[in-house]
Amino acid sequence: MSEEKDDKKAVEPEDLKIEDLPGVGPKTAEKLIDAGFTDLMALATAPVAEVASAADIGDATARKIVNEARSRLNMNFLTGIELMEKNKTMGYITTGSKELDNLLGGKGIETQSITEFFGAFGSGKTQAGLQLAVNVQLPKSQGGLDGDVVWIDTENTFRARRVEELARHRGLDPKEVLSRIHVARAFSTDHQMLLAEKIPDLIEKDKRPIKLIVVDSLTSLFRAEYVGRGTLADRQQKLNKHLHLLQRLADRYNIAVFVTNQVIARPDVFFGDPTTAAGGHVIGHGCTYRIYLRKSRGDKRIARLIDSPCLPDGECIFRVTEKGIED
Repeated sequence: MSEEKDDKKAVEPEDLKIEDLPGVGPKTAEKLIDAGFTDLMALATAPVAEVASAADIGDATARKIVNEARSRLNMNFLTGIELMEKNKTMGYITTGSKELDNLLGGKGIETQSITEFFGAFGSGKTQAGLQLAVNVQLPKSQGGLDGDVVWIDTENTFRARRVEELARHRGLDPKEVLSRIHVARAFSTDHQMLLAEKIPDLIEKDKRPIKLIVVDSLTSLFRAEYVGRGTLADRQQKLNKHLHLLQRLADRYNIAVFVTNQVIARPDVFFGDPTTAAGGHVIGHGCTYRIYLRKSRGDKRIARLIDSPCLPDGECIFRVTEKGIED
């Protein structure tokens, strides 16, 4: 019985503060908290170099602090059964289309994951994000999570009028819906990454129940700032870091991350569709679910699931109307 209590205390050290860790004095703790490392989980999931830079300490000291935080949280191997139990905490947000939900497994986009929608302009990427920003505020019984939204806008595509229209069709108060969407316009890649780093402040300091992060679009600023093959390595490294930060936020706070992505044409493809997502393999490996959108006749759109850790490839058709995403 005593061993069970000790294990529980190791997993949930509610009485342990950052300054209680070996090597963390008052000044170091203050710097870490200012940088967003407000609890042990934040330290345990952060790269050592990031902790060292935030607290202005050496890599060896930072590694000791991070390892100590990990040991206190008992971050060891889990059995398949334990992992299955953990996955039961995942939440789901309906897209508004049953066909599209079924393509994604039956319930919509999931928390603790990054879902990417990519396609040409006008294919419905932003509309899907706006619909999710409304739907996440629905109760769980209606396919939502009763949560707030963070919207990182890199292309000036967020439109409050469209959100009001979607909210009315879902029977929600438009002003209340808009008050729960926290929008920030990003003007550079550094600014885009900084906005993502500030999300824990919204959750912990402002006590906002953030359940969805939308980045529209993920690669726009990266493509604008890093031009030419000579900058490709730096761009991909920075983009990879941004994706890993988004994934840590998804895991740490049980949040769904939805990103849109631009497309490029492959000159080496002579037959079939030459369109592929921008960002290369970094995006391919960093996103959990990848959906390719393309236009069809009228308001119809075709969605193709091209990558998933647990679902087969498939396609579905949905509509983008004044009411939003529909079958």
